[in-house]
Amino acid sequence: MRVTIFGASGGIGRQATMQALTSGHEVTAVVRDTARLDVTHPELQVVCVPGLTDPDLLVPALRGSDAVLSAVGPRGRSVGPVATTATRGILTAMESIGVRRFVAVSAAPVGAIPDNESFVNRRIILPAVRALLKNLYTDLTEMEELISRSATDWTIVRPPKLVNRPLSGRYQIAIGRNAARVYAISRADVAHAMLAALHNPATLRQLVGVGY
Repeated sequence: MRVTIFGASGGIGRQATMQALTSGHEVTAVVRDTARLDVTHPELQVVCVPGLTDPDLLVPALRGSDAVLSAVGPRGRSVGPVATTATRGILTAMESIGVRRFVAVSAAPVGAIPDNESFVNRRIILPAVRALLKNLYTDLTEMEELISRSATDWTIVRPPKLVNRPLSGRYQIAIGRNAARVYAISRADVAHAMLAALHNPATLRQLVGVGY
């Protein structure tokens, strides 16, 4: 499978790139600065673009791809709707050349709180995080709405707090809702979940909660 990965130089994107290559996929990594992606492999093609808002600039990175992963997300509270504008460019480029499979990362605070959520998450952590990072989650909410309205075969992965730990492959997954009673997950495991979704028909046009 040939996979195009946007945001490949970030924490999740770099992990997805390395794991995809290790699994035998061909990868096109899309970055703004090639120096930030310290990964080399015979099956890796790196494409440098100035931004993700112009679909015409993204089409070359998508030609021949079977699936697209987006690890693009907000970079700060005052940067603006980065995730939404980037995703709009990616989706437009995908639809223009007929690439359908799309897996994107969002965040757990965007979604509804599960009925069996813990008291700490329900009453303390999630309300505090949502209030502190309101603009970021507004951006991700709009991004999710854009994806769900698209013609792609999409999956949205929602992790809780991201940490830098090695890949474990052991995490909770909840299809169609947020994972309950989870507090963190490594960037490596989020990348693993995104790649796993490519081979799981149950995740098509679904939200997928992950965490541990």
